[in-house]
Amino acid sequence: MKSITLGQYYPAKSYLHSADPRAKLIMAFTFILAAFFCKSVIGFLGLVLLMAVLIAVSKIPFKMIYRAVRPIIFIMTFTMIINIFFTQGKTLLFEWKFIKIYVEGLYNAVFMIIRITSLVIGSSILITYTTTPIALTDAIESLFGPLKKIKVPVHEFAMMMTIALRFIPTLMDEAEKIMAAQKARGADFANGSLIKRAKALIPILVPLFASSFRRADELATAMECRCYRGGEGRTKLRVLKYRPSDILGIVIILIICAVFISANYWGIGYVM
Repeated sequence: MKSITLGQYYPAKSYLHSADPRAKLIMAFTFILAAFFCKSVIGFLGLVLLMAVLIAVSKIPFKMIYRAVRPIIFIMTFTMIINIFFTQGKTLLFEWKFIKIYVEGLYNAVFMIIRITSLVIGSSILITYTTTPIALTDAIESLFGPLKKIKVPVHEFAMMMTIALRFIPTLMDEAEKIMAAQKARGADFANGSLIKRAKALIPILVPLFASSFRRADELATAMECRCYRGGEGRTKLRVLKYRPSDILGIVIILIICAVFISANYWGIGYVM
């Protein structure tokens, strides 16, 4: 559970840490779109290069990057197997009885792994690792501010999203403590049938839900004691302002991702 990094902020001194959170959200959204629409070898190689640049610029250690990818290793492995053994193509690479492996299947497996990895690493670096929950709330509220004109509670949505991200690591730590306490009482979560192991999780879920409601009640009380009444009329201690470097970062990401997507139509390299 300690490998789950969703919602965790890693303090460091880098360009991404000091960048405007709105700029980082725009860059993350552009990067995610590029990862979904890239279909050529050039595009995926560019994604790998861009991931390496983001890691170097953010000054986040590799072990933190690995912790972000580790929870999805099973998903990536399963996706790779599905693409290798169930993708039909024109070039047969290996055949044994009913098992057929095509070159196209290998391409799809590699590209899918790169796509999933880039989505996780890119979003982690540009959003959670380099942006505090408060800054993320201000950025979401600012970007979706025009929706307030049609009576959309943007501030409340941004606050709820940020609180959820903030308390994910806390709840994971709480669940680990409860599991350790239950194991000390003789609980077994690893052995037995699937149904038996599912029933063994009940002593974890009940106190975890109780702890979550208790924390939510304490948070609500603390917000009321600080006279929180929603976003109407509130002012900001730190007013967000775009810097020239933020605009330059957005433009660079937009151009690079546009090149990756345009590579699909150049006819160079394999296209999925």
